[in-house]
Amino acid sequence: MNKFFIILFHTFFSKLKSKSFIISTIITAVIVAGIANIDRIFEAFEDRGGETEVVGVYDEEDEYTSLLQEHLEPFSDQVMLTPLTGSEQDGMERLENGEIDGLLSLTTGSDEMPHAVYRAKTVVNERAPQIIEQALQQVKVEVATARLGLDESTVEGIYAPVSFQTEATSDTARSEEELTQTRFLVNALVVVIYFSVLAYGNMIAMEVATEKSSRVMEILVSSVSPVKQMFAKIFGIGLLGIVQYMLIILIGYLSMRGSMESDGMIGDMFSGVPVVLMLYALVFFLLGYLFYATISAVLGSLVSRTEEVNIVITPLTLIVVVAFLISMFGLNAPESAIITVTSYIPFFTPMVMFLRVGMLQLPFWEIALGITVMVASIVLFAIIGARIYKGGVLMYGKVSSLKDIKQALALSKKES
Repeated sequence: MNKFFIILFHTFFSKLKSKSFIISTIITAVIVAGIANIDRIFEAFEDRGGETEVVGVYDEEDEYTSLLQEHLEPFSDQVMLTPLTGSEQDGMERLENGEIDGLLSLTTGSDEMPHAVYRAKTVVNERAPQIIEQALQQVKVEVATARLGLDESTVEGIYAPVSFQTEATSDTARSEEELTQTRFLVNALVVVIYFSVLAYGNMIAMEVATEKSSRVMEILVSSVSPVKQMFAKIFGIGLLGIVQYMLIILIGYLSMRGSMESDGMIGDMFSGVPVVLMLYALVFFLLGYLFYATISAVLGSLVSRTEEVNIVITPLTLIVVVAFLISMFGLNAPESAIITVTSYIPFFTPMVMFLRVGMLQLPFWEIALGITVMVASIVLFAIIGARIYKGGVLMYGKVSSLKDIKQALALSKKES
């Protein structure tokens, strides 16, 4: 057992110190921090140094300026209206000279409603026209309702959102509120499993291939059984993944804490997610990792050079992509037949079954069946995979076909 832990921690620390791990962790952490502060980033790019845009106004009948200024009051730090006298040509000259940032002409159209023309040197990425248009729309509503003799409460009732609720009558369906609360967690886990399988599965296969290419494997085989080697590497990379995710989650939490007013707001985001669902997320994540990691280790043992890893890993990668696409489809149709069937296929179970658990009210026996299928598949692949790994680590040469698996099994029997 000591040799098992020696290989485990050697795998863990060697990958922990690698440049690829450090760079990928930093990049991911920066992306997470950027997403958590996306609103601040947009504000920083949109900010024009606190300048207020001065807009000159020509009001043909002096009827709309005061109303428009009232509706623009919340945006006084961004747009300020300045009534102008004289001709519009004078206003154009002031605009060209930079005395004002924009020129607004207000007239009454044939429909007896306010019409406006906004002029500026450039209207690309300008905030003022958008803000003024929204405020003028409110002025138009006021003018129209006043002429029709409607009071304010009546107008508010007309523009109030329609009352519309959705309720699920099926026993296997969650309410709309529950779906909203759990959809984020379901999406997150599906994406995490997808990227974890691709990243860490490839890492395990590459680790085995690297040792074979350097002939270190021959020394290891003589001192430690191949089965212990395989599982030591699987758990070593798994421990590395846990450390990486903890760092990313910590950075994400600190970033969100800094961008939100209080910790209570962060708690509110997850307060509606059942604890049981979080436990299922952990269970299916671990089962998915062990399942795909075992297969990746076996495939890595069949190659002699790191350049060949992608060849043997590609079919597994395609399966993961298919599982991801099925899960994305299932977010909108969790009760469809294809989702139900694929949730019991081991290659798809970690993502698809958790999707069903999160989106539907499944009976416990279905969840237990899915977990049982995964556990049985992991044990089966571990037994078969250990035999293939035992012979595969002694094979050198180019990867040809499934004959390599038969050859690996034959070598394992000779060794035993």
